[in-house]
Amino acid sequence: MRVDAQRNYEHLLDTGRVVVVEQGAEASLRDVARRAGVGLGTLYRHFPSREALLEALLRESFDKLAAQAAELEAASAPADALIVWLRDFVAFSHIYRGVTEMMMAAIENTESALHASCVRLRGAGSQLLTRAQAAGAARPDMDGTDLFALVTALAWLADQPSSAARADHLFDIIASAILAPGASSDPRSESA
Repeated sequence: MRVDAQRNYEHLLDTGRVVVVEQGAEASLRDVARRAGVGLGTLYRHFPSREALLEALLRESFDKLAAQAAELEAASAPADALIVWLRDFVAFSHIYRGVTEMMMAAIENTESALHASCVRLRGAGSQLLTRAQAAGAARPDMDGTDLFALVTALAWLADQPSSAARADHLFDIIASAILAPGASSDPRSESA
């Protein structure tokens, strides 16, 4: 990529991040182009769809969450690692309002620009779940697909004004349903 094209790409990505944080996953591509000071054609050359822009924005965060899962696996007790990672996943999802619905659709759609990133993210959570299950710290009757569905549901709930105030309480209920009785200390103390 030429230097000026790379600069445009990075500028569009930075601007897109701001607009998506403000407007959510349904952000207007026209607003992104306008704020970036480029024509809509320039935006579409780099990001042919909203989903392509979101994939570029989310890929970095997904990669960080996947790397965090590996770090937690190496450094934390299995139950704590799982719960800290789930809490961080929900917090990340809340930054990009509305992205959870797209993630759930993308996991099933191999043609989606988000598919590979979502599969990688689900795999990271699955590995933490499997480790917790092997240690007897998580219920054995769920898999990574169940975990991904639960965490995206929690992220969706956190986005709803009627449940936002109860989001932490709801997270604790779901976390206690995932973990085996007595499996966890307070994971919130580890993520602070």
